[in-house]
Amino acid sequence: MNTRSKPALSILALALAAPLQAADDFASLFTEGKAHAAFRYRLENVDQDAFAEDATASTLRTRLNFASAAWNGFGFFAEYDYVFNIGWDDYNAGAGNTPDKVQYPVVADPEGADFNQGYIQWQGTAGTLLRGGRQRIIYDNARFIGNVGWRQNEQTYDGAYFQHKAAGFDWQGAWVGQVNRIFGRDVPDGRHDNNTWLLNASKSWEGLGKLTGYYYDIDDEETASFSTVSYGLRFTADLKTDAVVYGFAADFARQTDAHANPVDYSANYYRLDLSATIQGFTPYLGYESLGGDAGRPGASFRTPLATLHAFNGWADKFLTTPNAGLDDLFLGARGKAGVWAWELTYHDFQAQSGSGSFGDEIDASLGRAFLEKFGVLFKAAWFDGEPDAPYDDSTKLWVQLTADF
Repeated sequence: MNTRSKPALSILALALAAPLQAADDFASLFTEGKAHAAFRYRLENVDQDAFAEDATASTLRTRLNFASAAWNGFGFFAEYDYVFNIGWDDYNAGAGNTPDKVQYPVVADPEGADFNQGYIQWQGTAGTLLRGGRQRIIYDNARFIGNVGWRQNEQTYDGAYFQHKAAGFDWQGAWVGQVNRIFGRDVPDGRHDNNTWLLNASKSWEGLGKLTGYYYDIDDEETASFSTVSYGLRFTADLKTDAVVYGFAADFARQTDAHANPVDYSANYYRLDLSATIQGFTPYLGYESLGGDAGRPGASFRTPLATLHAFNGWADKFLTTPNAGLDDLFLGARGKAGVWAWELTYHDFQAQSGSGSFGDEIDASLGRAFLEKFGVLFKAAWFDGEPDAPYDDSTKLWVQLTADF
């Protein structure tokens, strides 16, 4: 062979190999991706004074998802959920899902299938993430923006998300065109069209804490009262000594009506959390205030995109903020007893506007993991309403089993 032809042949071979290599790399999105299956069974019982019948819901959520490998920074994720009843189904699933069962209290776990998440993303080497599609979005402690992960059908968002991390800063932003709510796709209240912007930025200092600022412009085209602008600051810190870790968190936010909201109002939000962890035992004390005006319905601070079950008691009496607002003084403790994790909390609920009392509540949970892939949880909430308050006595009990593969 003419030696002069060897460079040309080498170049030709590389040219032919390049698309083959690119194809192999692209195929690795699938061949090196990871599939996951998860199952969550829950038995929930609700005894609520306003109803003659107790609710009992026995549901199983099956979740299947696939996370691709990365290809030039690009990847995708797809997730499918199916919730169905096993045995007891004496409950009102809420939002019109079960019109023949309104004689029962609400357990907001409707049956049905849902394409829970599906997005394409690009992740750079310099701490930048871009994502578009149906996705989970959680900011901070989920008090304003969350996924309502406690319910069997998760809340997700259709839109675009951006994140950039550098030098202790964490910049996040999202545009949301649709909120996929926990009530599912079979009822109008399960999907809310939006034109919403969610901006969140934080700065962390080693050994000092983390300061977060946020601006949430919610334009809900289905429920006008959800349309608000909220902006505020959050500071968190952990002070570590040889024997104790002290925790501190403080929040302040201001909210005004926005877009088509029919009520002209402004309201404030405050929260303070204090804790101390000693050898795995953590007592804590907190206070949260959502502003309101007893004389003006619709003028109270609300957080329609939050993971509300995590706040103001597990009995879920205050998913909608009372017109008079809400002051929640709470104290409790959590820890471990061998392999079991436990938590016990007491809440005292008062009107923020005026001097009325709504009642008090005790929450308790006990759970553990076992055999690496399985978990069990026992959980309860007891709400005792004041006789002249618009919130009736309620007891909620849960037994939950999980498996992840």
